[in-house]
Amino acid sequence: MNVNNEKSLESYRSLLLLSEITGEEPLSQRELSRRLGIAVGLVNSYLKNLVAKGYVRVKNFPSNRYAYLLTPQGLAEKSRLAYQHLSYFTSLYTVARQDYLDLFRRLEASGVREVAFCGVDEVAEVAYLSLRETGLKLVAVMDDGRAGEVFFGVPVVSLANGVREHRGPVIISSLKQRDGLTQALRGLSVTASQIFIAGVAE
Repeated sequence: MNVNNEKSLESYRSLLLLSEITGEEPLSQRELSRRLGIAVGLVNSYLKNLVAKGYVRVKNFPSNRYAYLLTPQGLAEKSRLAYQHLSYFTSLYTVARQDYLDLFRRLEASGVREVAFCGVDEVAEVAYLSLRETGLKLVAVMDDGRAGEVFFGVPVVSLANGVREHRGPVIISSLKQRDGLTQALRGLSVTASQIFIAGVAE
């Protein structure tokens, strides 16, 4: 996606984090990382920021476990961010739809016929709508957290299985997990020239 969306992505992640910590259950940063699809270090950084702003307080449990609780200011901030992101998602849909369509048309023009998606979320659905406007075929969908599900008729598999079965272009189809998925693919020996990100110049 375009660099202009980075700030919106940051506040969106803050909204997701605030939404996850509304309960009183003790949650590890690793668990929050898994739920949100972002690195543990990033979760730690966001939490420190939210605590410093007075939006979140930390409650200790036995066995070195913690609960992150919303303060009244945190509840207000969550509502503000939710409202802000109504307009963000309208913008995201428009921009992502065009970015993916441009990418798919470029790939089609270069002779590509089949692609794989990596990452399943609301952005992947937008990408799929754009794909249907071209002659490209979606032959594989990878997402470690959603393996076993079905995405528009295509079974979702783990990254390792997807990379083993598909040797063609891999489209990063998640904005939230973009960097982590790119690193994971590189760790599975997928070359940079095989990985495509909409809105990012090649």
